[in-house]
Amino acid sequence: MVTLFDVVAAVKDPELRVLNLAELGILRDVAVDGDAVTVTITPTYSGCPAMDMIRADIESALHDAGVADVTVRTVLDPPWSTDMISDEGRSKLAAAGIAPPGRVLLQISMRCPRCGSPATEQLSRFGSTACKSLWRCTSCLEPFDAVKAI
Repeated sequence: MVTLFDVVAAVKDPELRVLNLAELGILRDVAVDGDAVTVTITPTYSGCPAMDMIRADIESALHDAGVADVTVRTVLDPPWSTDMISDEGRSKLAAAGIAPPGRVLLQISMRCPRCGSPATEQLSRFGSTACKSLWRCTSCLEPFDAVKAI
Protein backbone atom coordinates (compact mmCIF):
# COMPACT_ATOMS: atom_id res chain seq x y z
CA MET A 1 0.00 0.00 0.00
CA VAL A 2 1.33 3.42 -0.98
CA THR A 3 1.36 5.92 1.88
CA LEU A 4 1.02 9.69 1.59
CA PHE A 5 4.68 9.90 2.61
CA ASP A 6 5.51 7.71 -0.42
CA VAL A 7 3.43 10.00 -2.66
CA VAL A 8 5.37 13.08 -1.54
CA ALA A 9 8.73 11.30 -1.46
CA ALA A 10 8.30 10.37 -5.14
CA VAL A 11 8.00 14.02 -6.26
CA LYS A 12 10.99 14.89 -8.48
CA ASP A 13 13.28 17.82 -7.79
CA PRO A 14 12.74 20.30 -10.66
CA GLU A 15 16.46 21.05 -11.05
CA LEU A 16 17.91 17.59 -10.42
CA ARG A 17 15.20 15.61 -12.23
CA VAL A 18 16.89 12.26 -11.55
CA LEU A 19 16.26 12.67 -7.80
CA ASN A 20 13.06 12.63 -5.83
CA LEU A 21 12.56 14.72 -2.68
CA ALA A 22 13.42 11.83 -0.35
CA GLU A 23 16.66 11.00 -2.20
CA LEU A 24 17.62 14.67 -2.17
CA GLY A 25 17.00 14.74 1.58
CA ILE A 26 14.72 17.79 1.72
CA LEU A 27 11.56 15.94 2.81
CA ARG A 28 11.32 16.16 6.60
CA ASP A 29 7.79 15.06 7.49
CA VAL A 30 4.32 14.23 6.20
CA ALA A 31 1.74 14.63 8.98
CA VAL A 32 -1.89 13.60 8.62
CA ASP A 33 -4.52 15.21 10.84
CA GLY A 34 -7.96 14.03 9.80
CA ASP A 35 -8.44 15.14 6.19
CA ALA A 36 -5.54 17.63 6.34
CA VAL A 37 -1.96 16.84 5.38
CA THR A 38 1.01 19.00 6.35
CA VAL A 39 4.29 18.41 4.54
CA THR A 40 7.51 19.79 5.99
CA ILE A 41 10.47 20.41 3.68
CA THR A 42 13.82 22.13 3.95
CA PRO A 43 15.32 23.95 0.94
CA THR A 44 18.81 23.09 -0.20
CA TYR A 45 19.58 26.73 0.53
CA SER A 46 17.39 29.60 1.67
CA GLY A 47 17.23 31.33 -1.72
CA CYS A 48 16.53 28.21 -3.78
CA PRO A 49 14.42 29.31 -6.77
CA ALA A 50 12.91 25.84 -7.15
CA MET A 51 10.98 25.93 -3.86
CA ASP A 52 7.78 27.39 -5.37
CA MET A 53 7.71 24.64 -7.98
CA ILE A 54 8.48 21.97 -5.35
CA ARG A 55 5.57 23.20 -3.21
CA ALA A 56 3.23 23.18 -6.22
CA ASP A 57 4.36 19.69 -7.25
CA ILE A 58 3.80 18.37 -3.70
CA GLU A 59 0.32 19.88 -3.61
CA SER A 60 -0.48 18.47 -7.05
CA ALA A 61 0.74 14.97 -6.13
CA LEU A 62 -1.35 14.95 -2.95
CA HIS A 63 -4.41 16.36 -4.74
CA ASP A 64 -4.03 13.58 -7.32
CA ALA A 65 -3.95 11.11 -4.39
CA GLY A 66 -7.29 12.47 -3.15
CA VAL A 67 -6.11 14.90 -0.48
CA ALA A 68 -7.91 18.27 -0.66
CA ASP A 69 -6.40 20.06 2.35
CA VAL A 70 -2.62 20.36 1.86
CA THR A 71 -0.19 22.65 3.65
CA VAL A 72 3.50 22.74 2.77
CA ARG A 73 5.74 24.15 5.51
CA THR A 74 9.32 25.23 4.96
CA VAL A 75 11.76 24.89 7.85
CA LEU A 76 15.37 26.02 7.89
CA ASP A 77 16.46 24.31 11.09
CA PRO A 78 18.23 22.00 10.95
CA PRO A 79 19.69 23.29 7.69
CA TRP A 80 19.98 20.97 4.73
CA SER A 81 23.42 19.75 3.73
CA THR A 82 24.64 17.61 0.86
CA ASP A 83 25.28 14.84 3.41
CA MET A 84 21.48 14.37 3.39
CA ILE A 85 21.51 13.10 -0.20
CA SER A 86 20.89 9.36 0.04
CA ASP A 87 23.36 6.80 -1.30
CA GLU A 88 20.79 5.89 -3.95
CA GLY A 89 20.50 9.58 -4.85
CA ARG A 90 24.28 9.86 -5.21
CA SER A 91 24.29 6.83 -7.50
CA LYS A 92 21.49 8.31 -9.61
CA LEU A 93 23.36 11.61 -9.94
CA ALA A 94 26.51 9.83 -11.13
CA ALA A 95 24.51 7.68 -13.57
CA ALA A 96 23.02 10.88 -15.02
CA GLY A 97 26.49 12.38 -15.53
CA ILE A 98 26.32 14.73 -12.54
CA ALA A 99 29.11 14.34 -10.00
CA PRO A 100 27.63 13.86 -6.55
CA PRO A 101 29.09 15.98 -3.77
CA GLY A 102 31.78 14.54 -1.55
CA ARG A 103 31.13 13.89 2.10
CA VAL A 104 33.51 16.71 3.05
CA LEU A 105 33.04 20.45 2.58
CA LEU A 106 36.45 21.15 1.03
CA GLN A 107 36.77 19.14 -2.14
CA ILE A 108 39.71 20.03 -4.36
CA SER A 109 38.74 17.77 -7.23
CA MET A 110 35.71 15.87 -8.46
CA ARG A 111 35.75 12.36 -9.86
CA CYS A 112 34.37 12.21 -13.41
CA PRO A 113 30.89 10.64 -13.31
CA ARG A 114 31.40 9.21 -16.80
CA CYS A 115 34.83 7.50 -16.68
CA GLY A 116 35.64 7.72 -12.96
CA SER A 117 38.92 9.57 -13.42
CA PRO A 118 40.05 11.93 -10.65
CA ALA A 119 41.85 14.01 -13.30
CA THR A 120 39.33 16.83 -13.56
CA GLU A 121 39.35 20.61 -13.57
CA GLN A 122 36.78 23.15 -12.52
CA LEU A 123 35.72 25.38 -15.42
CA SER A 124 33.29 27.56 -13.48
CA ARG A 125 32.12 27.80 -9.88
CA PHE A 126 28.66 28.26 -11.37
CA GLY A 127 26.94 25.55 -13.39
CA SER A 128 23.53 25.10 -14.97
CA THR A 129 21.88 25.92 -11.62
CA ALA A 130 23.10 27.75 -8.51
CA CYS A 131 23.66 24.48 -6.64
CA LYS A 132 26.04 23.06 -9.27
CA SER A 133 29.47 23.94 -10.66
CA LEU A 134 30.90 23.13 -14.11
CA TRP A 135 33.84 20.72 -14.46
CA ARG A 136 35.71 18.91 -17.24
CA CYS A 137 37.46 15.57 -17.15
CA THR A 138 41.00 15.84 -18.52
CA SER A 139 40.98 12.08 -19.28
CA CYS A 140 37.81 11.65 -21.34
CA LEU A 141 37.43 15.41 -22.04
CA GLU A 142 33.72 15.37 -21.17
CA PRO A 143 32.24 18.37 -19.32
CA PHE A 144 29.97 17.65 -16.36
CA ASP A 145 28.01 19.37 -13.62
CA ALA A 146 28.91 18.70 -10.00
CA VAL A 147 26.61 19.30 -7.06
CA LYS A 148 28.29 21.78 -4.70
CA ALA A 149 28.95 20.47 -1.20
CA ILE A 150 27.13 22.41 1.50
